[in-house]
Amino acid sequence: MRAFVTGGIGFIGAELLRQLRARGDEVVAVIRHAGRGDRLHELGCELVEDDLATMPQAALTYAMRGSDGVFHLAGRYRIGIRATEHLAMYAANVVATQRVLDVAMAVGTPRITCISTVNAYGNTKGRVVDETYRREQPPRFLSYYDQTKYLAHLEAEDRIAAGAPISIALPAQVYGPHDPSQFGGTIAQALAGTLPAITFPDLGLNVVHVEDLAAGILLIHDRGRIGEQYILGGENTTVREMVQRAAAAAGRRPPRLRIPTVLLRGIAPLGGLIGPAMGVAPNLAEVIGAADDVTYWATDAKARRELGYQTRDLDAGLRTLLRSRSNGDGPAGMLAPGSVGSPEGTDAGAAGASEK
Repeated sequence: MRAFVTGGIGFIGAELLRQLRARGDEVVAVIRHAGRGDRLHELGCELVEDDLATMPQAALTYAMRGSDGVFHLAGRYRIGIRATEHLAMYAANVVATQRVLDVAMAVGTPRITCISTVNAYGNTKGRVVDETYRREQPPRFLSYYDQTKYLAHLEAEDRIAAGAPISIALPAQVYGPHDPSQFGGTIAQALAGTLPAITFPDLGLNVVHVEDLAAGILLIHDRGRIGEQYILGGENTTVREMVQRAAAAAGRRPPRLRIPTVLLRGIAPLGGLIGPAMGVAPNLAEVIGAADDVTYWATDAKARRELGYQTRDLDAGLRTLLRSRSNGDGPAGMLAPGSVGSPEGTDAGAAGASEK
């Protein structure tokens, strides 16, 4: 197969490319920064450096023509951004999705896999939802990221309704080796026994190991029904439980302290001033809204039933991560405000936004 992939330098995208190449597929990957593509070159990927939102139509068409499958993962993720950053996020998450899907349709790509997010369902309010769930209307967006990913999801659905050969993957919160996000840093600190406190301990997430998630995306391409949506997750949990189980896997003590949400609300008006100094997002009010009294719980039963999708359990995944860290892999960082709110995890931490 000749695969066209966007977002290949991201956390999920890099693993997807590794698995594609491992099974012998040809890969064309569009990336924004050629300097970050050394590992992809080593894998044997053909790289195209450009910005999907502004890439000339002819260039995008040329790069995509002849592909047997298109995998659209690229996007920007950050919770708690300033209003001045909205335009760039909209371009990366909505405009890029429109352009990639439209060109894929125009060149006659037989299979298109669009990577959305469980975040498209919004706050599930304690419910474990499946692909039939629809968020309240009009939607109450938890963040601007949430809004743009929901709009991108609708773009894919609109094209499915028009007959496009698109299947949609909805990843849950991803974790695993080499995770550069603040969520990954939190788990790393829990494994090391150095996490001083937990932020938003009751935030409900569904978590999936990055290797299992990438394998699930390939299953959607290989076996999924065109026009269908598939949640790709693992276990439903909370930040508190995830930290406790990570600490237990490493024989460490979990942190006893939590950062009270009331404290975060108190300093939220000063977020733009103190955020850079504290290493947190400037729009703390948005961060709180995306994480306080929020769940992103879902079931992947459909993918397991129809595709044969399988995942390791959380404890096994944490042990794998622990072994990886013992070899010196992975970041370390606290779960700071601005690093939570998106179950898909992507590859961006609290400090910025990037491709999945």
